[in-house]
Formats: sequence, C-alpha cells, structure tokens
Amino acid sequence: MHPPPPLTALPDLGAQLASAGWAVLDRASVKRLAGLGEAALARWQPAWDDLPPDRYLRDGGRYRRRRHGCFVVDGAQVRAAPQRPHWQPLDYNALHGGIERHFEPLPPDWAADADWQRLLAALGGVANGLRGVQPWFVEAHPFRIDADDGIGRPTPEGAHRDGVDLVAVLLVARANVRGGETRVFDARGPQGVRFQLAEPWSVLLLDDDRVIHESTPIQPLRPGTPSFRDTLVLTFRRGGFQGPDTTP
Repeated sequence: MHPPPPLTALPDLGAQLASAGWAVLDRASVKRLAGLGEAALARWQPAWDDLPPDRYLRDGGRYRRRRHGCFVVDGAQVRAAPQRPHWQPLDYNALHGGIERHFEPLPPDWAADADWQRLLAALGGVANGLRGVQPWFVEAHPFRIDADDGIGRPTPEGAHRDGVDLVAVLLVARANVRGGETRVFDARGPQGVRFQLAEPWSVLLLDDDRVIHESTPIQPLRPGTPSFRDTLVLTFRRGGFQGPDTTP
C-alpha cells in the first residue's frame, strides 16, 4: 500500500510552499481556494474521455492521451492565448525536450468557463505568493495514462523539473490501477517524500525551482478491464511561455 499524501491546511499553504517547496491540498481545499462547486468538476470530467493519443512518445508506448492550451493570468483576469506548440529544453526533459510538440487544443468552451477562469486565477495567486505579483503564462495539460497494454508511465522522462515557476498536478480520476506513486525530491539534496494521490480533484503544488518530481508506472488491477489515471497539469511561468527562444 502506498501512503496517503500529507495534507496542508489551506491557511498554511504559503508557509508550506515556502518551507518545503511542495504542498498537497485535498478536494475540499481546492474548491475553497478557487470558489468551485461540484457542478464545475462534473462539467469538466467528460473531457478526459475524449483526449487524442500523444503522437510524440519516444519510448514506443501508446499509453498517453492529452490536450494542451495556453492562458495568461494577471490577477483576476484570465485570457486564452493563441494555440502554440509545447516545448521544453533538453535540460528539463531529456526524453522529449528540444522539439516542438503540437497537441490538439482544449475543449473550446473551457476558455470562457467562469469556473475554469477562477481555478487559474486562484493558482495564479499561489504563484504570486511564491514569486511576487505579476502576469503568469499558463500551460494546461489534461492527461490520461492508461495501462491497457500492461503498463502506463505518467512520467516517462523520469524525475524532472518543468522549467517553470509553479506546477499544479490535479488528480482527476483513478480507475482499475495500482501504482502511480508520486515522488517529490529536493532538487539540491537527498530529502524527499513519496505518497499516492487518490482523491479526485486533490492537487500537488510544486515550486519547480526547488523540487523535482515523478510518478511511478501504473498497471491494471484487473487485466482486460479499462485502467487509467487522469490528471490535469497546470504550469505557471513568469516572463513568457517556454519556447526555443526562451531557453534559460
């Protein structure tokens, strides 16, 4: 059995991120932070059943589906940015870095969804607490990792940083899988924690400058039955979107 995550109370979020570089909020805290109701979460959930295959996997796997969208968050203001390729330098992603990856866009109604905007603005507020008040360049990635072929890898690149300021990993669903343990390590030392996100719409928040992270592979509990792990990964970066012309 994987241990449950150590949870942070919402009033302690800033202090936890400042001291440890990571924090986990449960579903109730995510809803309070962003002012969300159950209707919003239920409205977004079906999108994970309609994710196109990831055509860029370099390990030969067929286990990942995803979409991608970009936004700019400036205080309470959230605006959709033009669709652009996802790009990471090789220093941060040795497996898939250095190439422009063109993914299908998010569902078109998400950009205008007031609850979606509240979620991004609330997490932008968390980023403000880390780095100071400024506009944030946000990339949104809904993922489905399935284990229908026997194994699925949430982070095929291994333990990594993303080259941004704040990473939010929201667990959306787990179905018929074992594994998928989350591991977070100090980027400058041996300290680390390991746990399993299991509650739908709980979130792992990461100060990307201070910690590296990974999730272990998943396998089906009952072979022959659909098995998957759904997440929503949101990255917040200051100064602009990551691209070949913004390599640190």
